[in-house]
Amino acid sequence: MNVDIEKALDFMRDNAGKLAEAKANRVHLEQFRKSKKALLMRQVEGPQHVRESYAYAHPSYIEILDGLKAAVEEEERLKWMMIAAQTKCDIWRTVQASNRRVDRAHQ
Repeated sequence: MNVDIEKALDFMRDNAGKLAEAKANRVHLEQFRKSKKALLMRQVEGPQHVRESYAYAHPSYIEILDGLKAAVEEEERLKWMMIAAQTKCDIWRTVQASNRRVDRAHQ
């Protein structure tokens, strides 16, 4: 088997868990962001828009947004690297099939 294909397969195997973890982190932060907003809104009195503004501007809410940004970035990085590795394998498979057809044509 081609060394590049082995590397692509190794990458997919070795990073499948990391991609799953990155997605889990992103989903967790998306859900936690909603909980944090609700908790922060309970800290102040007043109309809905005042409490919501307080929550959105709070440093701990902004910190969650920064974490969410990093989580999405890591998930997307791993996802696209997986897609690139899979594409490399698909191309290899196509080339192998073409080579077999050429070999049969020359027999």
